[in-house]
Amino acid sequence: MDWKKALKAHVAGKPTRSEEEKRSEETQLFTELYCQWKGVQPNRQVGANSSQQHESFKSIPKFYFKLPAEDEVLQQKLREESRAVFLQRRSRQLLDNDELQSLWFLLDKHHTPPLMGDEKMINYEDFLKVSLEAGPKCKTYFTATVFAKLLQKDPYGRISIMQFFNYVMRKVWLHQTRIGLSLYDVAGQGYLKEADLENYILELIPTLPQLDGLEKSFYSFYVCTAVRKFFFFLDPLRTGRIKIQDILACSFLDDLLELRDEDLSKEMQESNWFSAPSALRVYGQYLNLDKDHNGMLSKEELSRYGTGTLTPVFLNRVFQECLTYDGEMDYKTYLDFVLAMENRKEPQALQYIFRLLDIQNRNYLNIFALNTFFRAIQEQMKIHGQEPVSFEDVKDEIFDMVKPADPLKITLQDLINSSQGETVTNILIDLNGFWTYENREVLVQENPVDDLENFGEGEEV
Repeated sequence: MDWKKALKAHVAGKPTRSEEEKRSEETQLFTELYCQWKGVQPNRQVGANSSQQHESFKSIPKFYFKLPAEDEVLQQKLREESRAVFLQRRSRQLLDNDELQSLWFLLDKHHTPPLMGDEKMINYEDFLKVSLEAGPKCKTYFTATVFAKLLQKDPYGRISIMQFFNYVMRKVWLHQTRIGLSLYDVAGQGYLKEADLENYILELIPTLPQLDGLEKSFYSFYVCTAVRKFFFFLDPLRTGRIKIQDILACSFLDDLLELRDEDLSKEMQESNWFSAPSALRVYGQYLNLDKDHNGMLSKEELSRYGTGTLTPVFLNRVFQECLTYDGEMDYKTYLDFVLAMENRKEPQALQYIFRLLDIQNRNYLNIFALNTFFRAIQEQMKIHGQEPVSFEDVKDEIFDMVKPADPLKITLQDLINSSQGETVTNILIDLNGFWTYENREVLVQENPVDDLENFGEGEEV
């Protein structure tokens, strides 16, 4: 039966009535026909209580609980306490140091000979024996799935007890960290806002021996420096929050907690964004650029960034698109700029720069956009006494490198997929970067460091 036709025919055959009566009868008839089509019993009181239309509705459990409002103090306190109790219970379910040590002794005791060099192995049968002796807390780690994942090409079908133990310790650490981060999740929704992450890192500083030398007056700048890396890479859409799951999945937390190592080498510290030398370097550069000492950077001050060879056109776009205050850039905005400039192989950095290059806001770069930026490179070359390179040649090289899906347009995804994003952006925004690209064959045989430093100072090459 076509219930739509039946409904129209029924309404058409009735004498003139009020609009309210028509709507009531139409609704009643529609409900009867719809329920007949669905095979359920109609409820005559449609609209009075829609949850009573069918008995099965009563069996659906409540799955949404609205967060308490700001003025509902008692409900908020109750929610906070219940979350704290829950997290404490989960924390007690984790293995402590003594239990981890006992687990290692059991694995060592039940290892399966013969030895593979100095490494002890264990087969599945002995693996299950350890599971029985280790206790209920360890049960989740002793599964066939875990054993199969760690199984390699051992001729006796065994796994390394060291690899398994490292797996267990890693899982325990992840759960501990998840619980620790959740304590700062004010909303209790599985993500941290900027202020939440700032509080977490601020309270973490005293536990990191590599940061012992930091002055307390610098703590706020250090926290800002550390937090910006998390948000720049994990919140590219600028929603103002990051999932705790994403924080655990990335390597940034590992880098931060690496500062617990008192014997961390100088090279490791310099390559770690979260180390004291790195944070002081970035902040020191900011202070050096701030010539008028007002705590902000003007366009002219930022033009001295790096080797001082970023083009005026690109700097104009930075100040057009990025957050500024009366035309000047604060430290937080500067950190995003630095992270983009220093990580141009990463998709998030390319996304930042692509937005600046996309002067027409079309979500792609065309010949007009490329020419706009490269013309500034040509002008800089003239200033330094160099013969400008033809745009047509450079344009063809860029398209050959990127190989976009559309031969006349380069999208962000094209740039990322090509793995040439760093080279392309160097060509378009930085005279020093373009010079390096043009002389790449010569620089293989010569010392590029001295030449680039001299060129950055304006010396003719």
